[in-house]
Amino acid sequence: MRHEVTLQFGAGQRLVLAVPAEPATTPEAARCWLDEAFVALDCEPLRASGKVLTVDKLLAVAAAAGWQRFHDEPAWAQAYAGAALAALGRHTAVIDVDGGSLLA
Repeated sequence: MRHEVTLQFGAGQRLVLAVPAEPATTPEAARCWLDEAFVALDCEPLRASGKVLTVDKLLAVAAAAGWQRFHDEPAWAQAYAGAALAALGRHTAVIDVDGGSLLA
């Protein structure tokens, strides 16, 4: 079974990140990685309530990092992809950054 994260940034900017079949991290560690990235990239909560869901973090971190960072920093991109799948408990995910949606 394939394990991958597809990121769609619009304007033809699409990345497919293959992830090793065995997760390199636990769901808890993945959520911690996303929390740290969310803060480091100065992301803002997407909801007026201030509640930040895992999906919101994935979208906000991807948007703040931008296509260029995913393209230029493969180790960071792999860490994001691994954290995304571990946090979601899925084998694949399609993250439409411009559309603000996630298909898992």
